[in-house]
Amino acid sequence: MKRLFAVALGVLTAIGGFLDIGDIVTNAVVGSRFGWSLAWVVVLGVAGICVFAHMAGKVAAVSGRATFEVIRERLGPRMALANLAASFLINLLTLTAEVGGIALALELASSVHYLLWIPIAAFAVWLVIWRVGFDVMENVTGLVGLLLVGFAVALFLLGPDWGQLGQQALQQVPADESPATYWFYAVALFGAALTPYEVFFFSSGAVEEGWTVKDLAHSRLNVLVGFPLGGLLSLAIAGCAAVVLLPRGIQVSSLSQVLLPVAEAGGRLLLVAVILGVVAATFGAALETTLSAGYTLAQFFGWTWGKFRAPARAARFHVTMMACLVVGLGVLATGVDPVMVTEVSVVFSAAALPLTYLPILIVANDPDYMGRHVNGRWLNAAGQAYFGVILVVSVAAIPLLVATGVGR
Repeated sequence: MKRLFAVALGVLTAIGGFLDIGDIVTNAVVGSRFGWSLAWVVVLGVAGICVFAHMAGKVAAVSGRATFEVIRERLGPRMALANLAASFLINLLTLTAEVGGIALALELASSVHYLLWIPIAAFAVWLVIWRVGFDVMENVTGLVGLLLVGFAVALFLLGPDWGQLGQQALQQVPADESPATYWFYAVALFGAALTPYEVFFFSSGAVEEGWTVKDLAHSRLNVLVGFPLGGLLSLAIAGCAAVVLLPRGIQVSSLSQVLLPVAEAGGRLLLVAVILGVVAATFGAALETTLSAGYTLAQFFGWTWGKFRAPARAARFHVTMMACLVVGLGVLATGVDPVMVTEVSVVFSAAALPLTYLPILIVANDPDYMGRHVNGRWLNAAGQAYFGVILVVSVAAIPLLVATGVGR
């Protein structure tokens, strides 16, 4: 049992990070328009987040400090401030999308309009962060989020032509789509896979749980179980949309359409299970992004932080999280489409990736922080190669957003 819960942080990060509302919606949109022709991006993204999350966890375990503490100390306040500004604003946008995602999932479960669920969802996130222990939070949310395996069950129940899916995975731009739109969604999928808050939460959670050098194997296990699991479920979501929606010309524009293949394959029972999984995944992501907002700001300014500390002992940390939830609540109260917020957030995340991952790569190679645990030759080569990809993606993200009108 202890070994089972040892991977809970990685599972939570995968279910509430890799499989957040951004990844669920983006994969379904891609599947309904491109089939499995962008499956390679999911594989690329999984490998990339594994590389950098492992570095972030290793830095936390060896140095005893979270990512933003080390960034400020190693790169200096000016460069760290630029990193903070971009990361914090994107995190706030992502948090808004996650709270909206919870409300949309609850609307499907209850038929009550999502706008009525938004304040309840935001309050529930704040209540869990304030009152529920870190272990309980990660275990319950991560394990219930595993109900998203229902997408994989649905894909097999649909009895797809696996050869046709394989051909889709090998083809490039479909004939009825423009190259710009194809590459826009490639960037969006990659950004959804490497969303910056994932590593902020992962490293800060490692510090919260008191990881040391003895926990490096634990860190690798978290990374190698959690994120590939999220990647497989992402492919299943895209596969369901490719089998059911693509042949009918249905392009996903709402969360209810994402779940149509599940209802067709498994009926009401499977649909209910997957809706619970979506609620848990989006709720877990909202917890992660809310905590990441507090982590990044507190670590940069040197405030006392930590979920294990009572609000009175880490007042600014907790006030920051509450303020971010209020801002997200205010944005959603305007009636803005949460799905649109989701699509925009993953693209802006892609644009800001270098600011997050370059410092991690630098610190993981710094013997002053890591001692004999600096990156090995192969891990360093993988990190440098992926950082090259990240640079290309970040440069292309905004021009593709503008050129395609958010993929329209």
